[in-house]
Amino acid sequence: MSAVLVSTTVNGDQTEFVCQTDETLLDVLRNRLGLTGSKEGCGTGDCGACSVIVDGRLVCSCLVLGVEAEGSEVNTIEGLADGDNLHPLQSKFIEHAALQCGVCTPGFLIAAKVLLDRNPNPSDVEIRFALAGNLCRCTGYDKIVRAVKAAAKEVRKRR
Repeated sequence: MSAVLVSTTVNGDQTEFVCQTDETLLDVLRNRLGLTGSKEGCGTGDCGACSVIVDGRLVCSCLVLGVEAEGSEVNTIEGLADGDNLHPLQSKFIEHAALQCGVCTPGFLIAAKVLLDRNPNPSDVEIRFALAGNLCRCTGYDKIVRAVKAAAKEVRKRR
């Protein structure tokens, strides 16, 4: 194995890191860049806990190699808030009690952000479809869907 220098943008900041060619983007984010919001739930891309946005696409960072981030724009849960101002999704998840242990929450928030960026007025079915790659073992999905619906309304107001 060899180490590679990767230049990328993470949450709007130009970033460079050195990683092994077989190291996942999840491991790079957590262990090299200190961005621990994305979680490893399964390591096989089945749970969505490690979801991030790469060049506008929702991806499971456990399935992407760190070297594949070269020249890309990566957005993580840490970049969702604007300083001390929570994103409407974050506020509505709190308001609607759409989280419990927090392991899955970053992935749900990132998946919902991708949805709202593309469709600021999704139906319940569209929300459920967009979040289908995320698993929660603690709470019901109804609260999560209600939180995304309420956040969508807030996002539309801000536009």
